[in-house]
Amino acid sequence: MGKKKDDNVLVQNRKASHDYFIEETYEAGMVLTGTEIKSLRNGKANIAESFATIRNGEVFIHNMHISPFENGNRYNPTDPTRARKLLLKHKEIAKLIGLTKQEGYTLVPLKIYVRNGYAKLLLGLGKGKKQYDKRQTAAKRDAQRTIQRALKENQKVAR
Repeated sequence: MGKKKDDNVLVQNRKASHDYFIEETYEAGMVLTGTEIKSLRNGKANIAESFATIRNGEVFIHNMHISPFENGNRYNPTDPTRARKLLLKHKEIAKLIGLTKQEGYTLVPLKIYVRNGYAKLLLGLGKGKKQYDKRQTAAKRDAQRTIQRALKENQKVAR
C-alpha cells in the first residue's frame, strides 16, 4: 500500500524527523498578513531552518521564510523571515513552557497546511538526535526496506 498523500499540505519540514525525536505534536494557527497567505498557497515558503520560542506566554516562530507575493500591494511585508505569532490555547502553552524547560527539548515546525480555509502549523516537541541515533535510524529504515523487498520477491515466486 502506498502512503496517503495529504493534498492540503503546503510546506513540509523533512529534516525535522531526521534531526529530532518528535514526541508530541500540536496544531497552531498563525497570524499572517493577507499577501502572506497567498504566497503560502503558492508554495513560496520554507520552514527547514525555523524554530519556535515562548515569550511572555505567547509562542512565536522564527526564521520561517515566506516570499513576498509577486502581485502584492503596498502592504506586502518587507521582512520575509520576521517572527510570526502562533495561536495556541493557554493550557497548551503552559504545558509547552514546562516541557521546553527540560534539557534538550525544543519546538520544531513540522508542516504548514490549510484546514477550513485557515493556515495551520503542526508544531512538534522534539528532542535532538545524536549522530549515532541518526545512523541507527538509517540502519532501521534500510533493514525495513530489504525486508519489504524480500516479501515482494516471495509473493512473485509464489504466483
